[in-house]
Amino acid sequence: MQGNLPPEAQEKLEELQDLQETAQQVAAQKQQAETTLRESENALEALDDVEDDTEIYREVGELLVKSEYDEAYDELEEKVDSLEIRVETLEKQEERVREQFEDLQEELQQLLQGGAGGPGGGGPMGPGGPGAGGD
Repeated sequence: MQGNLPPEAQEKLEELQDLQETAQQVAAQKQQAETTLRESENALEALDDVEDDTEIYREVGELLVKSEYDEAYDELEEKVDSLEIRVETLEKQEERVREQFEDLQEELQQLLQGGAGGPGGGGPMGPGGPGAGGD
Protein backbone atom coordinates (compact mmCIF):
# COMPACT_ATOMS: atom_id res chain seq x y z
CA MET A 1 0.00 0.00 0.00
CA GLN A 2 2.89 2.37 0.67
CA GLY A 3 3.70 2.57 -3.04
CA ASN A 4 0.25 4.03 -3.79
CA LEU A 5 0.43 6.77 -1.16
CA PRO A 6 0.93 10.39 -2.16
CA PRO A 7 4.45 11.68 -1.41
CA GLU A 8 3.25 13.80 1.54
CA ALA A 9 1.51 10.81 3.13
CA GLN A 10 4.57 8.62 2.53
CA GLU A 11 6.72 11.24 4.27
CA LYS A 12 4.36 11.37 7.28
CA LEU A 13 4.35 7.57 7.45
CA GLU A 14 8.15 7.54 7.55
CA GLU A 15 8.10 10.19 10.30
CA LEU A 16 5.68 7.98 12.26
CA GLN A 17 8.04 5.04 11.94
CA ASP A 18 10.97 7.19 13.12
CA LEU A 19 8.95 8.41 16.09
CA GLN A 20 8.01 4.86 16.96
CA GLU A 21 11.70 3.90 17.02
CA THR A 22 12.48 6.93 19.18
CA ALA A 23 9.67 6.00 21.58
CA GLN A 24 11.06 2.48 21.92
CA GLN A 25 14.57 3.81 22.61
CA VAL A 26 13.31 6.27 25.22
CA ALA A 27 11.24 3.55 26.90
CA ALA A 28 14.27 1.25 27.07
CA GLN A 29 16.46 4.02 28.51
CA LYS A 30 13.77 4.86 31.06
CA GLN A 31 13.42 1.22 32.10
CA GLN A 32 17.19 0.91 32.54
CA ALA A 33 17.35 4.14 34.58
CA GLU A 34 14.44 3.00 36.77
CA THR A 35 16.15 -0.34 37.43
CA THR A 36 19.42 1.35 38.35
CA LEU A 37 17.51 3.81 40.55
CA ARG A 38 15.79 0.99 42.46
CA GLU A 39 19.12 -0.80 42.96
CA SER A 40 20.74 2.40 44.22
CA GLU A 41 17.85 3.14 46.56
CA ASN A 42 18.09 -0.41 47.93
CA ALA A 43 21.82 0.01 48.50
CA LEU A 44 21.20 3.33 50.26
CA GLU A 45 18.62 1.68 52.52
CA ALA A 46 21.09 -1.11 53.27
CA LEU A 47 23.69 1.48 54.27
CA ASP A 48 21.18 2.95 56.74
CA ASP A 49 21.21 -0.39 58.56
CA VAL A 50 25.02 -0.55 58.76
CA GLU A 51 27.15 0.89 61.57
CA ASP A 52 29.35 3.85 60.59
CA ASP A 53 32.55 1.96 61.44
CA THR A 54 31.71 -1.13 59.36
CA GLU A 55 34.13 -1.83 56.51
CA ILE A 56 32.40 -1.02 53.24
CA TYR A 57 33.44 -1.98 49.74
CA ARG A 58 32.08 -0.58 46.54
CA GLU A 59 32.19 -2.03 43.09
CA VAL A 60 34.54 -0.35 40.63
CA GLY A 61 34.35 -2.24 37.37
CA GLU A 62 35.36 -5.80 38.18
CA LEU A 63 36.91 -4.89 41.54
CA LEU A 64 35.65 -4.24 45.05
CA VAL A 65 37.39 -1.25 46.61
CA LYS A 66 37.35 -0.36 50.29
CA SER A 67 35.39 2.82 50.92
CA GLU A 68 34.56 5.09 53.84
CA TYR A 69 30.95 4.98 55.05
CA ASP A 70 30.32 8.73 54.61
CA GLU A 71 31.88 8.76 51.16
CA ALA A 72 29.88 5.73 50.02
CA TYR A 73 26.65 7.17 51.45
CA ASP A 74 27.19 10.57 49.81
CA GLU A 75 28.02 8.99 46.45
CA LEU A 76 24.90 6.84 46.58
CA GLU A 77 22.73 9.82 47.52
CA GLU A 78 24.11 11.78 44.57
CA LYS A 79 23.55 8.84 42.27
CA VAL A 80 19.93 8.45 43.45
CA ASP A 81 19.28 12.19 42.97
CA SER A 82 20.83 12.09 39.51
CA LEU A 83 18.84 9.01 38.50
CA GLU A 84 15.58 10.53 39.75
CA ILE A 85 16.20 13.53 37.51
CA ARG A 86 17.10 11.24 34.60
CA VAL A 87 13.90 9.21 34.99
CA GLU A 88 11.84 12.41 35.20
CA THR A 89 13.49 13.77 32.06
CA LEU A 90 12.88 10.51 30.19
CA GLU A 91 9.22 10.49 31.28
CA LYS A 92 8.79 14.01 29.85
CA GLN A 93 10.58 13.00 26.66
CA GLU A 94 8.39 9.91 26.40
CA GLU A 95 5.26 12.06 26.75
CA ARG A 96 6.48 14.54 24.09
CA VAL A 97 7.21 11.72 21.66
CA ARG A 98 3.78 10.19 22.35
CA GLU A 99 2.07 13.54 21.67
CA GLN A 100 4.07 14.04 18.47
CA PHE A 101 3.17 10.51 17.38
CA GLU A 102 -0.55 11.08 18.01
CA ASP A 103 -0.50 14.46 16.22
CA LEU A 104 1.33 13.00 13.25
CA GLN A 105 -1.00 10.02 13.14
CA GLU A 106 -3.99 12.37 13.07
CA GLU A 107 -2.39 14.45 10.30
CA LEU A 108 -1.81 11.31 8.26
CA GLN A 109 -5.41 10.14 8.72
CA GLN A 110 -6.73 13.55 7.66
CA LEU A 111 -4.39 13.57 4.69
CA LEU A 112 -5.56 10.12 3.59
CA GLN A 113 -9.25 10.90 4.16
CA GLY A 114 -8.90 14.31 2.50
CA GLY A 115 -7.20 12.73 -0.48
CA ALA A 116 -10.22 10.48 -1.07
CA GLY A 117 -12.86 13.20 -0.61
CA GLY A 118 -11.03 16.11 -2.22
CA PRO A 119 -9.85 19.28 -0.53
CA GLY A 120 -12.13 21.26 1.74
CA GLY A 121 -14.47 18.55 2.86
CA GLY A 122 -17.37 21.05 3.24
CA GLY A 123 -20.10 18.71 4.52
CA PRO A 124 -23.52 18.05 2.94
CA MET A 125 -24.75 19.93 -0.09
CA GLY A 126 -24.16 23.42 1.32
CA PRO A 127 -26.55 25.90 2.98
CA GLY A 128 -30.24 25.95 2.32
CA GLY A 129 -30.92 22.25 1.98
CA PRO A 130 -33.47 20.80 -0.46
CA GLY A 131 -35.53 23.22 -2.53
CA ALA A 132 -33.39 26.23 -1.65
CA GLY A 133 -32.91 27.54 -5.17
CA GLY A 134 -36.22 26.82 -6.92
CA ASP A 135 -39.18 29.06 -7.83
